[in-house]
Parts: sequence; C-alpha cells; structure tokens
Amino acid sequence: MDSAPLTLGQTLRLGLIGLFVFFGIWLLLPTAGLVPPSFLPSPIAVAERVATLTTEPFAGATLPAHIAYSFTRFIAGFALAALIGIPLGLMMGWFRLVDEIVSPIFDGLRFIAPIAWVPFAALWFGTGIGGPVMIIFAGAFPPCVINAYRGARQVDRRLVEAAEMLGTGHFRMIVDILLPASVPSLVAGLRVAAGLGWQSLVGAELIVASTGVGFMMVQAQANVATSTVMAGMVAIGIVGLAIDMALRWTEASIRRHRGLDG
Repeated sequence: MDSAPLTLGQTLRLGLIGLFVFFGIWLLLPTAGLVPPSFLPSPIAVAERVATLTTEPFAGATLPAHIAYSFTRFIAGFALAALIGIPLGLMMGWFRLVDEIVSPIFDGLRFIAPIAWVPFAALWFGTGIGGPVMIIFAGAFPPCVINAYRGARQVDRRLVEAAEMLGTGHFRMIVDILLPASVPSLVAGLRVAAGLGWQSLVGAELIVASTGVGFMMVQAQANVATSTVMAGMVAIGIVGLAIDMALRWTEASIRRHRGLDG
C-alpha cells in the first residue's frame, strides 16, 4: 500500500478528475436520454435555474432571501448550542460532581436524532423561527458538550497541580488554565456542531418552516420542479461548505498558533 503523501498539485489534479467524472456522468445521463430530464435535470439546467432564482422569487422569495432566512435560523440555534453546551461540557470535565449529575441525562438525550424533535417543534412553535432553532440546537448541542468535556479532561494535570500549590482559586484556574488549554478541542467541536446543525436545519425547514431553502425545496417538489429542488441542494451544499471552511481555517490557525501541528 502506497502511503507517500500527495503534493498539493497531485491533490488538485485528482480532485479535478473526480469532479470531471462526476459531472460528466451527470451530464450524460439526461442528455443521452438514459433518464428523463424531469427526473434528473442536467447540471447546465440546474446552473441556469440557480441563476434564475437569484432574481425571480419562488415560494415567496428569491434564492438569496431563502438562504438568508435559513442562515439566520442556523446562527440562532448554533449560537444557543455553543453558549449552553461549551460551559456545560467544561464544567462536566472540570467538576466531578457536575459530571455525575448531568451525564446520565445527557447520555440519554444525545442519542435522540434531531429530526425526532420535529413533532414537538411543530406543536410548540408552529412555523415560526422557534421550531427550526430548536432542531438546530438539538443537532449542534451534543458535539459542543462532548468536545468541551474532552478539552477539560485533557488539561495538563501538572499545570493544575502547580496552580493549586500557588493557591489559585477556581475562577482563575478556569480562566487562565482550563479555557486556553481547551480551545483547540472547543473549535473542533464547533466545526462538528456546525455541520450537524446545518443538516438539522434543512430537515426542520422541510416540515416546520414557511421560508428558507428547505421550505423552497418542499414547494418545488410539490410542483414537480426538479431543477428547483436541485438548485436548493446546491445552495445547501455551498453554504455548508463555506461554514465548514471558515471553522476549519479557524481550527488550523489556532493549532498553528499553539504549536500543535506536526
């Protein structure tokens, strides 16, 4: 097995080959009549539909407006998950008493799929912003807690012992030792949480929203507008990739700054 690392140029070439094959097969299937265009529009038709949706409303708004609605909900749910999940995970990892109290409840809830909360979101919030935010929170919350917990547990015990010998209080230890040491793990958790939260948002909008990319896709499916459905999928993928790249860059920057690479 060849384990030699690939150069950047080789990686780019292989990636381009993969994209070429993928789009080539996609273009061939409807163009050659192997599948009907109503079932699988060509990439050219989807690209044209994306361009059209940027200026022409569908399901009450243009594609950028639907993306803005979705992103607003995502930010709300993701921020709520981080603001609650990170402190909770740090406290669980730092204080054994908190861990013993919270872990049984958390371990039971974290295995419930975010989409399972959709019926409650619909009952409690209807089609308002609260329902999707609740589903995003359900998807993003567990990774925030788990990675914060791991970050707290991986703190160098020698630093803790040295601080205790100097009589450092809990608050100073948390601020000066726990938080700085946990940052790489926290950012890694946020990246996972963002991916799960964005996926959960789209699932929620399919059911409990009256705007957003997911809602637009449902309306397109009801009208058998396959190219519009796929345009929504493209938008979801691009926005999700942008979110992940931003967090990946942040994670890499922090690791380089702290000398954790290599």
